Amino acid sequence: MLSVLSYGRIVARAVLGGLSQTDGRDYSLITASCGFGKDFRKGILKKGMCYGDDACFIAQHKSADVLGVADGVGGWRDYGVDPSQFSATLMRTCERLVKEGRFTPSSPVGILTSGYYELLQNKVPLLGSSTACIVVLDRRSHRIHTCNLGDSGFLVVRGGEVVHRSDEQQHYFNTPFQLSIAPPGAEGVVLSDSPEVSDSSSFDVQLGDIILTATDGLFDNMPDYMILQELKKLKNTNYDSIQQTARSIAEQAHELAYDPNYMSPFAQFACDNGLNVRGGKPDDITVLLSIVAEYTD
Repeated sequence: MLSVLSYGRIVARAVLGGLSQTDGRDYSLITASCGFGKDFRKGILKKGMCYGDDACFIAQHKSADVLGVADGVGGWRDYGVDPSQFSATLMRTCERLVKEGRFTPSSPVGILTSGYYELLQNKVPLLGSSTACIVVLDRRSHRIHTCNLGDSGFLVVRGGEVVHRSDEQQHYFNTPFQLSIAPPGAEGVVLSDSPEVSDSSSFDVQLGDIILTATDGLFDNMPDYMILQELKKLKNTNYDSIQQTARSIAEQAHELAYDPNYMSPFAQFACDNGLNVRGGKPDDITVLLSIVAEYTD
């Protein structure tokens, strides 16, 4: 059975499409989560919010709503390391920092940096790597502040069009930027990027804007036009509607991932890099679907 987690204010209100902002009103996010592990973990969450080697969190503080996704690098499994441990621990740490108020809404990279350095200083051994994307809605300023390291990412959709998005970061084909903790003596061998090199942005949002935050399992299998087609089915902002749409997007990406004849975005990117590839890309998929709403305490 597909597992869907939702989070948001029951009293939050929004109307889809084009409402003008009004000074003095705080905004919030109504968010639903859905995903799949790529193997036999269909729709099953591990401890916390994890689909396969992906992890995510949804948190609120008095000044902001914060979302995060991370994708554990599967290659660690060849060395006897569970890739999900790194991504899950990173997201749990970031979530705790938000709930404790140890962050500035305008600096999501500060959340990621603090979370990562806590992992580095952790007395319990932890090895692995992960991409990461964090989205912060500043309730008062009506701005989202984002940071993205690697090939997870987000879209902001307004009036059926993508009006803002993250930039993917790749060292080379299928090798995204990533945070890492290497075994002693292997620090110079394991690919590792600083959280400070994350792609950061700020963007003014409006009531009814849709924010889709996801790991690469979605974007490698569904191009924008398919995602937008699914988002058109979102007719109102009650939780059931958001959950249903999140489920529909995740399910379609999961099906396409195993279609050998489908020319996926990943396959197209591979061809652009001189590789003869066709079909979807089996992968863990995590989708956070959010609507910008008026906040009422």
